[in-house]
Amino acid sequence: MSINHRYTFVLFCCIVVSLAAEAKHSVAREWNEAMMKAIRKDYARPPIQARNLFHVSIAMYDAWAAFDAVAKTFFLGKTFGGYTCSFNGINTPANVQSAREQAISYAAYRLLKHRYQRSPAVKDAYSRFDSLFMALGYDTLITSTDYSSGSPAALGNYIAQQLIQFGNQDGSNELFDYGNAFYKPLNPAIDPVKFGDSSITDPNRWQPITVGTFIDQNGNPIPVKTPPFLCPEWGNVTPFAMTANDRTTFKRGGNDYVVYHDPGPPTMFDTLNPMNEATDLYKWTFSLVSIWQSHLDPSDSVLWDISPASVGNVHQLPTTTEELKNFYNQKSGGDIGKGRALNPKTGQPYSPQIVPRGDYTRVLAEFWADGPSSETPPGHWFTILNYVSDHSLFQKRFKGQGAIIDDLEWDVKAYFIMGGATHDAAISAWGIKGWYDYVRPISAIRYMTDRGQSTDSTLPNYSKKGIPLIPGLIELVQPGDSLAGEGNKYVGKIKLYTWRGHYHIKDPKINTAGVGWILAGDWWPYQRPSFVTPPFAGYISGHSTYSRTAAEVMTLLTGDEYFPGGMAEFVAKKNEYLVFEEGPSTDVSLQWATFRDASDQCSLSRIWGGIHPPVDDIPGRKIGMKIAPAAFTLAEKYFTGQVVSAQKDPSSDRTLHDWKLSQNYPNPFNPTTTIAFGIQNSSFVSLKVFDVVGREVATVINELMSAGAYTRQWNAENITSGVYFYRIQAGNFIETKKCIVMK
Repeated sequence: MSINHRYTFVLFCCIVVSLAAEAKHSVAREWNEAMMKAIRKDYARPPIQARNLFHVSIAMYDAWAAFDAVAKTFFLGKTFGGYTCSFNGINTPANVQSAREQAISYAAYRLLKHRYQRSPAVKDAYSRFDSLFMALGYDTLITSTDYSSGSPAALGNYIAQQLIQFGNQDGSNELFDYGNAFYKPLNPAIDPVKFGDSSITDPNRWQPITVGTFIDQNGNPIPVKTPPFLCPEWGNVTPFAMTANDRTTFKRGGNDYVVYHDPGPPTMFDTLNPMNEATDLYKWTFSLVSIWQSHLDPSDSVLWDISPASVGNVHQLPTTTEELKNFYNQKSGGDIGKGRALNPKTGQPYSPQIVPRGDYTRVLAEFWADGPSSETPPGHWFTILNYVSDHSLFQKRFKGQGAIIDDLEWDVKAYFIMGGATHDAAISAWGIKGWYDYVRPISAIRYMTDRGQSTDSTLPNYSKKGIPLIPGLIELVQPGDSLAGEGNKYVGKIKLYTWRGHYHIKDPKINTAGVGWILAGDWWPYQRPSFVTPPFAGYISGHSTYSRTAAEVMTLLTGDEYFPGGMAEFVAKKNEYLVFEEGPSTDVSLQWATFRDASDQCSLSRIWGGIHPPVDDIPGRKIGMKIAPAAFTLAEKYFTGQVVSAQKDPSSDRTLHDWKLSQNYPNPFNPTTTIAFGIQNSSFVSLKVFDVVGREVATVINELMSAGAYTRQWNAENITSGVYFYRIQAGNFIETKKCIVMK
């Protein structure tokens, strides 16, 4: 069951609907598909996969644009993120198409093999990359980067080499497997198997999760019981189209947190004065998550029309607390969208699709969790892009205008825009996550319910810090209740009418947990018990940010807000699709009229899945609406040749604008080397040396330094010969260089 359903989306798009044209794909598409398959077996790290997708899209676009008379390259011959990639041009070959395909293939092949060398499925990924490369007729032994001869293969190798070197200093900390430089969680970890949560110290801050065996959303076991926060310093990564005007730098614990498109803080729980408007909103937004999980039972007799006739078509997002509360239906679920009367492409009404609400919500939660084939949210939208590109009713006209362009041009441009936009979405969302460090529902719900109820001081278990009571949904355990426990030890405790959780599922292939009353201390999100909730803060929703960004890109790229034919859908087959438990109880077709409808549905899915409250959702959607047009506008300038100089690097306005780490002298060295660097403004500077597995072997500098030029010597007398890396950090600037010790 859990294996077969992963390919339903592709089968549906290409066979069931019979709308996608069967055609030979471009070489860019072939490499994109190979990459998507690698992502599906790699670690589920959305911002890192977004960066990979972007960098590969740069490689393919520049390999195409290098041979174009109008379009300008983005990376070749430009300075990007403080890194200058020199390029002297290349002679126009007799067969431009062949040269482009060759350069694209060598660039993608080399870069992909570098980026997925640490994948848990590296053998599978390498086999796929090698097979495609050789099937295209190329020679793996051609490794030269000297493109001056006019060799497209050498150009591709050069592009990959330069992007790899750029990636070593773009703020991602790739050299050390994207590890965190300074972030530390404030709260101790929660063990969700234990009743309640007495360990949390601040209900506004993220809490790590401890599980027996943590398995990520791609099914990969992670060899730690308490996974660290994923990429909380991602705001330091070089963006695509976001600028210094979009950036705010905050400071905590002496460290800089870079945030793009700062939405301001989420609603906070005031532990000193919990009876105020902000805390009331906190209680409402997290209570809604528990309430919506009462919608996960297909046997509750509630039927919904989930066709575009009844859902979707949201025109305005809330801007006030009152509008936010009215936007979501707290008791019944869903938002203010009322659907559409007609399909504008056919002129006919959308056909109703009546299904149990509990099937719809469960399919929604699992489908959007990581994509239909575990390609993470940014990869999911590349899947949707490819589906639209293949559709028999779709014509490849840029912005829906002008002449039809060939498959290769369409793909490299579409991937470049989508890659740049979703990369910026990742930087914005994860920068916000790292700085605001906001709590997840599992922690907030257990925190409030541990403290009692805040509705009536005359009732038992009253606390101003408790959760509001809602008859039929959030109540107190009474004497004689089936949840009262031995000796009535749970009488007066909070109980929730919600999804009952994994204690009620012996075998997810044949069992469902259903909905009913549970002790609040046993509340779980609708996720795998080995996953529980993503290992990073909630605010803002990455899914909302990615999806709205990508939906706006698709609207701009195609010149149409509607999917081809006015509707797209995904079929979840009866008792074959769900992974967390058995189901759905009937065939369910998720349907979307527009790209925005799909994005909005994705946002709602995270609430039903127990992962995000409403306050995480709306800011992500709004930021996506800013990121997409900026990325699209910048990319179009390259396509039309309007970019005549290197784009302004947003990091150039940072404190350490002119900070540069010079090459060490000599290299290789024995036994000392001199490291030269410059600082524009006063800053605390740390310079450390690491071996190839990331172990620190020396600290050269760890002090506050004034502006100026400096040199420091590192003595390697006590270490063995080999390859090492030294990394210097000053404020939010980090740079790493390789050095070789020979004795």
